[in-house]
Amino acid sequence: MEHNQFQHPVRVLVGLGFPTDIQSVKDAFVLLDEWPPSKRNAAHGIALNACRAALAGEVDAETARSTFVAFARRMDLLVPAAGDIVAAKAVGAFGIAWGGRYNKSK
Repeated sequence: MEHNQFQHPVRVLVGLGFPTDIQSVKDAFVLLDEWPPSKRNAAHGIALNACRAALAGEVDAETARSTFVAFARRMDLLVPAAGDIVAAKAVGAFGIAWGGRYNKSK
């Protein structure tokens, strides 16, 4: 694995809501560097600095990845993994069945 490659890509929504995989520190840095100044916040600054540090070899790629994930989550850009969607639907279905069948408090 290349030094700045992420172990697992981060899928985010870009442009008009199209999913794309961010595979490396460089990919994350480019997205963050091109982020509109009016939409930048503390999470953006932390992620951008972590990517800079990773590109300089000061921190590992997974540290930069985790800060990028936090930024993407905060900005509601993170695309959930397929397994997360299936699990959420299963919990939702169970919750409805459980609440409807056994919840007699109404």
